[in-house]
Amino acid sequence: MGDAAAKAEKKQERLEKARAKLEKRLEKLENAGKFKAWRSRRPFWGATFSVLAGLLILYIPIQLYAIAFVPGSFAFIGLLFGVLVLILGVLSYIFPQFSTVLGVITMFLSILSIMGALGGFLLGTILGLIGGALCIGWEEHVIAPDANGPDQMNRPDKGEKAKTNLIDTSEVASSSSSS
Repeated sequence: MGDAAAKAEKKQERLEKARAKLEKRLEKLENAGKFKAWRSRRPFWGATFSVLAGLLILYIPIQLYAIAFVPGSFAFIGLLFGVLVLILGVLSYIFPQFSTVLGVITMFLSILSIMGALGGFLLGTILGLIGGALCIGWEEHVIAPDANGPDQMNRPDKGEKAKTNLIDTSEVASSSSSS
């Protein structure tokens, strides 16, 4: 009986720690500045790397602007890809809900920029790939205290885990024994 009480007490301590941690994160966000609140609602680093990649990709074609419009020159393509990557980075700031699509296109254009602008000395390509990947992987996290507490954080209970198994072992066993 004493062992069950100790387990219940430890569980209660863990729940209190989790609740305190959640409240601390919420308080940090509430006390943060406007910039930090704005930054937390969008793929900030992915968009920043994409903008930097666009600027680096644009560097070479801008230096070669005199021959950019000569027929057969790839410098115009470098200008186009650099501007597009730059615009996609800015759009990631403005429309965070489309960050996945914008990230894929940023990565695609960053790789293609090797043809027209040497990929901004390849550094632009690398930054574009990193920025695109960060935009793809970004998702908005809402930090708000749950009314039921941290112990009810949408975690499936043991009964739900059993229901979500893809293969029911009893059916596999019965089908192999019947053949």
